[in-house]
Amino acid sequence: MSDNDGKKTLGLRGGGPRSGNVKQSFSHGRTKNVVVETKRKRVVVPKPGPSQTGSGATASAVVAAAGSKRPAGISDAEMERRLRALQAAKAREGEEAAQREAEEKARTEERDRMRAEKEAKEREQREAEDRARQKAEDEERKAQKAADAAKQAAAGPVETPVARQPAGGPKPSQAAPRKVDREREDRGRRKTDDSERRSGKLTLNQALGGEGGRQKSMAAMKRKQERARQKAMGGNQPREKVVREVRLPEAITVAELANRMAERVGDVVKSLMNSGIMATQNQSIDADTAELIIEEFGHKVTRVSDADVEDVINEIVDNPADLKPRPPVITIMGHVDHGKTSLLDAIRDANVTSGEAGGITQHIGAYQVTTKDGAVLSFLDTPGHAAFTSMRSRGAQVTDIVVLVVAADDAVMPQTIEAINHAKAAKVPMIVAINKIDKPSANPTKVRTDLLQHEVVVEQMSGDVQDVEVSAKSGQGLPELLEAIALQAEILELKANPDRAAQGAVIEAQLDVGRGPVATVLIQNGTLRQGDIFVVGEQYGKVRALINDKGERVKEAGPSVPVEVLGLNGTPEAGDVLNVTETEAQAREIAEYRANVAKEKRAAAGAATTLEQLMQKAKEDESVSELPILVKADVQGSAEAIVQAMEKIGNDEVRVRVLHSGVGAITETDIGLAEASGAPVIGFNVRANASARNTANQKGVEIRYYSVIYDLVDDVKAAASGLLSAEIKETFIGYAAIKDVFKVSNVGKVAGCLVTEGVARRSAGVRLLRDNVVIHEGTLKTLKRFKDEVSEVQSGQECGMAFENYDDVRQGDVIEIFEREEVERALA
Repeated sequence: MSDNDGKKTLGLRGGGPRSGNVKQSFSHGRTKNVVVETKRKRVVVPKPGPSQTGSGATASAVVAAAGSKRPAGISDAEMERRLRALQAAKAREGEEAAQREAEEKARTEERDRMRAEKEAKEREQREAEDRARQKAEDEERKAQKAADAAKQAAAGPVETPVARQPAGGPKPSQAAPRKVDREREDRGRRKTDDSERRSGKLTLNQALGGEGGRQKSMAAMKRKQERARQKAMGGNQPREKVVREVRLPEAITVAELANRMAERVGDVVKSLMNSGIMATQNQSIDADTAELIIEEFGHKVTRVSDADVEDVINEIVDNPADLKPRPPVITIMGHVDHGKTSLLDAIRDANVTSGEAGGITQHIGAYQVTTKDGAVLSFLDTPGHAAFTSMRSRGAQVTDIVVLVVAADDAVMPQTIEAINHAKAAKVPMIVAINKIDKPSANPTKVRTDLLQHEVVVEQMSGDVQDVEVSAKSGQGLPELLEAIALQAEILELKANPDRAAQGAVIEAQLDVGRGPVATVLIQNGTLRQGDIFVVGEQYGKVRALINDKGERVKEAGPSVPVEVLGLNGTPEAGDVLNVTETEAQAREIAEYRANVAKEKRAAAGAATTLEQLMQKAKEDESVSELPILVKADVQGSAEAIVQAMEKIGNDEVRVRVLHSGVGAITETDIGLAEASGAPVIGFNVRANASARNTANQKGVEIRYYSVIYDLVDDVKAAASGLLSAEIKETFIGYAAIKDVFKVSNVGKVAGCLVTEGVARRSAGVRLLRDNVVIHEGTLKTLKRFKDEVSEVQSGQECGMAFENYDDVRQGDVIEIFEREEVERALA
């Protein structure tokens, strides 16, 4: 056979019945025996000898052995290259097959190992259950044996024909069948498990997630074992119902309700559905519905509200046996330049013990002094009465006694009257100190007489108010003043419990650059200690440091002791009450609740202290019948004239009430009183100072200035007239008779009318009369004269009318046209 014939036979697409597959292996570039498989026979070609060199000899030998002809055009080198590629492919296929076989073998071994571990765990679990069951049976037999022995001992030495079992347990004849049954049951269970394990191939989802989806938790397995143990011991006993006390707020979600009752959410949802309420676990239900559900489940209900968070600070009730005397708190008030500061300095310098004179700080706002007799007095410094008014508006009653300072050479002045009004509003006893008695122009009798006009009757005028003539410059009368204060304090019998949680009031507060928020607090009850957690108004904190009135750091402060408190998270307001709580969570919760309530009040009321807003509020609330105002004037005569004019405004439905009138500039005190009472401030020929303007802007209090009394009276009368309901007046302007009714597309029914009287206007109201009975009242949708829309039609003319949202018009009906206006009522 020639080489050309072999080339034709061993091509890539060798045809003919003799063409076959050629297998050839190579080692280090030298050819081994070549195996040629044909459809008829298998030929092994020996390794070429030394004389057969080159690829042509090898290819010719392979082709010759195969008995086929090689396709033309393929050289021996190409043929050898193809045979090598074929052999390499076959080798790679064999390696991949071996690798797959090894991997399959490893997976099979892993499955067998996992199956063996699972069987071992199941076997251990069954053995544990068997041991528990056997133990329960042994205990039951021992208990039965003890009961039988007790009965036999009680019956006496009479023998019973019943044969007893041996002490070691049941007879072998009885225990053997039970053991055989247990072994048979175990074999059946193992057979079932093996059949289930081998019933199908292991898929990827089964291997990763398990055949049953989510696996049982350890708690579920423990509950299952407990149920099996109880069943082996004689069956499950019904669990006793636990009745719980459920705290129910105003609104609660279904899931939270189920959690508080310790019931399943599905059971609660089912109970709601049975009651006709379709709710999911995340929806909220009202308190009444939740109470019915709680009672249905057999629990007790305790209704609570958001305000109950403050109950933790109101639960302490002092035992009268624990109360101890406390120092009185004195506030010195009066007019400017009447000697308040001089009197305070004289009391401090003359009566304070040695070593304390130079260490008292003035900025704290409150301090204590000790008299020569050993009595301790707490004084409050309230310039401008701002703190006093703020405290009263917030309900903090810290002052026990008010000392009213009146200059003997100046008598009663506007701020003196203002101090009297504040003292009366606070309902605290008053002591009148007539200062500057050493001056030649002093006239104490005039002071006592002027006080009678303001219902302050001193003892020398047969009244019950103590009055003392003093001189801050010379020290005259100071012992008598301190004696009067001590007598008044003794009458009041001031006591407090120092062994309880502290409670106090904020005198003043500020934001210090180096120390943060600092509040001056006057302790009213209990003892405040360093490290206590407290809530004050809308703020809370932990006492980081306490500083007394001498600038010294102290560890604690008792009743009637003023101290500076450091450690707040924000700056409180004057008059806020400080309460000590047990935990920081309680303090934070109370502060957040108060902040939310204050925010809601501000949002609801807004700045409802302007005249326009008071008028609008009065129209909405029919119960408002008073218009409160504050009046400040330049002179006393103008103030009296304005007050008299205000008293004349009003009738049986509305009146004007003057809360306070005075002389001088508008101060922060006036703004505080107006904010507490919800009234505007009227200034006549006076202006507000800078601090008062800032406070008014912050509090939303309106200040109105006037220079003509008639403008003031007219505006107030107009504001009071706004409290009266407006009067509605109707005026008939025309009639129109319907002659015919037409249907117009996109418009509806249009009445062809003849104006018989007056005039028909497009903007007026209309009534449809049928047999002199009002059928409809409304407005016109269209008023046309021929094809044009007109605003009015005169009497005797024809027109087309269409009603707004009404089409039931008939021939012969009459249209009544009228106009309605509101007439504001005014006070005469």
